[in-house]
Amino acid sequence: MKRLLLALVANGLIGGAVFWFLTAPQKLDESMFAAIDGHEPDLGNGETLFWAGGCASCHAAPKVSGDAKKVLSGGLVLTTEFGDFAVPNISPSREHGLGNWSFEDFSNAMKKGVSPEGRHYYPAFPYASYAHMTIEDLSDLFAFLKQLPVSEEADKPSDIAFPFNVRRGLGLWKKLYLNDKSVISDAALGDDEQLLRGRYLVEGPGHCGECHTPRSLAGGMQRSNWLQGAPSPEGEGRIPGITNGPDNLESWSESDIAYMLETGFTPDFDSVGSSMADVAANYAFVPASDREAIAAYLKIIQP
Repeated sequence: MKRLLLALVANGLIGGAVFWFLTAPQKLDESMFAAIDGHEPDLGNGETLFWAGGCASCHAAPKVSGDAKKVLSGGLVLTTEFGDFAVPNISPSREHGLGNWSFEDFSNAMKKGVSPEGRHYYPAFPYASYAHMTIEDLSDLFAFLKQLPVSEEADKPSDIAFPFNVRRGLGLWKKLYLNDKSVISDAALGDDEQLLRGRYLVEGPGHCGECHTPRSLAGGMQRSNWLQGAPSPEGEGRIPGITNGPDNLESWSESDIAYMLETGFTPDFDSVGSSMADVAANYAFVPASDREAIAAYLKIIQP
């Protein structure tokens, strides 16, 4: 019996050590930052990425409009089957926001889902999509965020039940679902610059797949069903597919899609609602060429 107990304890310690090793937060290689030495942040591009990424939709106070959308005080609560996630303040506040963050802190949050303190972020923050962003674009976006208005609003607490509140376990989730490999391959797009730009926006900053792609039981995007529609992550109903299939966008032209992204109006004289209305409000500030690139990309996605 003693031998059995000792064996169980030893196996438990070994298993715990293996779990701790496998789930350790992983940061970006330092060489990635050296590669952009001398890069001068482009605030215009940073603002484009701000709107394309929907930063205000989650991080501004709920239901604000106009310039208030640039006050990223947080406050929205995302209600999901895994728990209630309170969206944080990401204004330049030194106490409550990003004011004390370095660019390395920001990049590791965006591409690796790791906080400045070295803890895993929950993927309610869509870093599984932002992982596709270039380090130059992150530099531009960070510079834009740093010059926005300061909010001293304190973050609300999230409410996450066991076992999902064991944050360390997200290291295993990331091994399954976090990578920067494109969903649609280079071979499928060739050297078409418009399609490549569309892929970058949809798969990266636009994070369209986060809502429009079904998820596994563990909450990871099922890339084999890319953009084919999914249950709403925040309640009842279903988010439609946006592939070029007969039940999705097959009857829409590229100009129809681009126009909807600019105005919120569909080809049948209806208007989009719910969170898609916020997407259209954001993309009205994105260059027309980017809306057209997204439309071209979506029209090649087959169900």
